[in-house]
Amino acid sequence: MSGFNLSATLNIARLAFNPQLCMPHQVIATFNNLQVPISIPDSNIKAIVLDKDNCFAKAHDDKVWPEYHGKWEYLKREYPSASLLIVSNSAGTNDDKNHEQAKILEDKTGVRVLRHTTKKPGCHEEIMHYFKQQGVCEDPSQVAVIGDRLFTDMIMANIMGAKGIWVNVGVFQSNSLICKIERWWYSTFKT
Repeated sequence: MSGFNLSATLNIARLAFNPQLCMPHQVIATFNNLQVPISIPDSNIKAIVLDKDNCFAKAHDDKVWPEYHGKWEYLKREYPSASLLIVSNSAGTNDDKNHEQAKILEDKTGVRVLRHTTKKPGCHEEIMHYFKQQGVCEDPSQVAVIGDRLFTDMIMANIMGAKGIWVNVGVFQSNSLICKIERWWYSTFKT
């Protein structure tokens, strides 16, 4: 079924046993609020995983949001080449025919898009395989995952042992039901 995310559906069930599984290590309002280089206590971040939609780009767009260009270029200088990786649940997945969207996104951003068979949060092994193969890092604790979704991006960060940075507003604050539930979850279970 195109667009269906079995990985998220199965992993959200884990929250019943561990509500903290989707909690971020840092919270920022927008991509422009990202501290570069990334500084999270007791960590040495060498690699960055970036979600696209409503994180650094408008949803369903393949370019960096204009207000974020300066931060984007600074991030690329601090984490060059294979240290940055875009991981989307659309571009680069099996739903992306011939990975055309991934190619366009790479062309417009200058950052590699992971080709992956399992959607977030289940593609963490594919992410670590990429970073190891590129010689970037071996340890998931050296990876920061930046995204706007608690139930995919932050669950993935915690499952893999990475650090999660939640963009809780993004380009535009969404009022979708799932986003309202995520904001409620965060306010209820944050420690």
